[in-house]
Amino acid sequence: MTALERVKDDLATARKAGERGRVGTLSLVLSELQKAAKEGDGDEVAVLRRERKRRQEAARAFRDGGRPELAEAEEAEAGMIEQYLPAELSDDELRTMVADAVAETGAGSPKDMGRVMPVVMGKVAGRADGRRVSQHVKEALSA
Repeated sequence: MTALERVKDDLATARKAGERGRVGTLSLVLSELQKAAKEGDGDEVAVLRRERKRRQEAARAFRDGGRPELAEAEEAEAGMIEQYLPAELSDDELRTMVADAVAETGAGSPKDMGRVMPVVMGKVAGRADGRRVSQHVKEALSA
């Protein structure tokens, strides 16, 4: 079952149960997934990550602006979206992938980061944030 199908099913269930907040969030996510599919971008994981990131950034902005109640609502939405994402890689799994990519590319210094990153990101397949991958690659190449 694709993420799009799961969101549709969960949206129908939330509507029947009268869960207004969940219906709103799932409706927006469903809209974004359908729009991406229509445009030919079938990467549902990327859409879900983008939507989660938007909610996290909004929560940060609300916290910085002294609006914790709105930040909590955004964080709750990000948590709902997270349920549709694949499980994140652990740091150990990510370190192993980075080490394999460094060996595969023959990289030896931080200058080689541009060769290592695409290899690692291909292996990660949406199960880790690019910032996190970049940090691990920098650590591996600096050692």
